Amino acid sequence: MTPLVAVDGLTVRYPGGASPALDDVSFTAGAGEVVGVVGATGAGRSTLLRALLGIVPRLVPADVTGSVRVAGLDPRTTGVADLARVAAIVLDDPETQLSQLTVEEELAFGLENLGTQPADMRHRVAQMLDAAGLAAFVSRNPQELSGGEQQRLAVACALVVRPRLLLLDEPVANLDPRSGHAVLELATALARDAGATVLIATNDVDLLASYASRLLVLGGGRVLADNDAGRAWANVAAHPGWMAPPAIAGLAARVDPGAPWLPSTVAEATRWLGVERGAADP
Repeated sequence: MTPLVAVDGLTVRYPGGASPALDDVSFTAGAGEVVGVVGATGAGRSTLLRALLGIVPRLVPADVTGSVRVAGLDPRTTGVADLARVAAIVLDDPETQLSQLTVEEELAFGLENLGTQPADMRHRVAQMLDAAGLAAFVSRNPQELSGGEQQRLAVACALVVRPRLLLLDEPVANLDPRSGHAVLELATALARDAGATVLIATNDVDLLASYASRLLVLGGGRVLADNDAGRAWANVAAHPGWMAPPAIAGLAARVDPGAPWLPSTVAEATRWLGVERGAADP
């Protein structure tokens, strides 16, 4: 099956940059996958997500080489309207993405731009209001919502158009853990229920551990690891200079420094402690 996302040799260099923001990055991602994009500050996480949507280099100037395909489309040359039918992005500051006078109008905005029939639009808006827990705010101005509510609205606006690829760039920045879980649960439900591909770039690796089954670990613009989460965290723990792993994975690495697979949630740690590690790793 052809992957939804196919990146081959992607290199991005910003004007005046001493080194590439991304350097020969290659990976694929398929339908239903939730991929965490992690790494230390400056690793290239945001640049990667923006390149997948064509924001780099179309809005943010950069020298870009290599191949990027999203559902067979090249984001660098595909029209905005055509790409919007396939992919959506949610940024760390939701206020930059909210422009309408009411929550209801905000949810309908993308659908209107895509030419959705009015009856279908009303149904999808009502459905998303319930799913996002925003029904009580239907007539509120988005600028009057709390940060967590605005972020849920931004995610809901991306989901309501039913993208095949959802990109989340620091989606839980400045949110409390409860709001962060609500945002990520809402977003990853798209992968679970609709078979979409979700990429989550975040520094909050402890929160991410509950949602991403696969990790793309970046460092210095290069791919350091691309594995299922347990093996990727073991790789991270073995290379302290890369980044800090989730607290549970770090503790497990101290218990068994040579483990090829590390848990990152309480449930995984419980199973991990109850099995013979090595060939019998989860």
